Amino acid sequence: MPFLNIRRDGAIVTLVMSQPETRNALTGNSAVEEFVQACAAIERDASVKAVILTAEGPIFSSGGNVKDMRRFFGDAIAPDAIREDYRQGIQRIPRALCQLDVPVICAVNGPAIGAGLDLVCMCDIRIAAEQATFAESFVRVGLVPGDGGAWLLPRAVGRAKAAEMAFTGEAISAHEALTCGLVSRVVPLDSLLPEARALAEKIAANPGAVMRMTKRLLREGEHASLEAVLELSAGYQAIAHKTADHREAVMAFIEKRAPRFM
Repeated sequence: MPFLNIRRDGAIVTLVMSQPETRNALTGNSAVEEFVQACAAIERDASVKAVILTAEGPIFSSGGNVKDMRRFFGDAIAPDAIREDYRQGIQRIPRALCQLDVPVICAVNGPAIGAGLDLVCMCDIRIAAEQATFAESFVRVGLVPGDGGAWLLPRAVGRAKAAEMAFTGEAISAHEALTCGLVSRVVPLDSLLPEARALAEKIAANPGAVMRMTKRLLREGEHASLEAVLELSAGYQAIAHKTADHREAVMAFIEKRAPRFM
């Protein structure tokens, strides 16, 4: 069975992690390849304006498959081979998701543990069900965040909170996640997907090309200088001024009507 159940409804694509029997673990299966392929397909399709990522079952994702980690025991595999396994394995997920120009909404239905939490942090907007919990728990299994969590988590919750979570490995509740900015809202479980869908529809109502450029500017702003972002913004704005959607928005404003975007 595929790891991702991919659904398309108009301009919105929903990615559902669909292996609840493994707690939607991200390793020891086809998850990496499916995420990479899904992101590539979405990026190529200009008609996609928003993505929702969620999961089946009571667990969002347990992260790495701990049982599968036994293959690294002993002398059969050297450290440099393990390093390459991470490079060509789970690290392809943050590269794919963080390079995706389409806005991604994460609807967290339950515990997001280890790499599962880092997966949440790869998304642009995060909504949690009341029973969701979040743990940067690598230290508790004698590991470091191998999938980019040391870069992702501080940008989501700040350096001090990220350090507390990473050094203790303790889980925080959905409401604690709301307080520290990891999620933007907490809702009852039965409202989770409707809330995510309503938000995706608001996003998808806007011009797709400009939306992708806006996301790229936000991501570049996380590490680039102000001068570099200003220069990139000027270039993107020159492109945006020449789009049919910009012309339609201006004419709709002048004519006092709702715009009809492509």
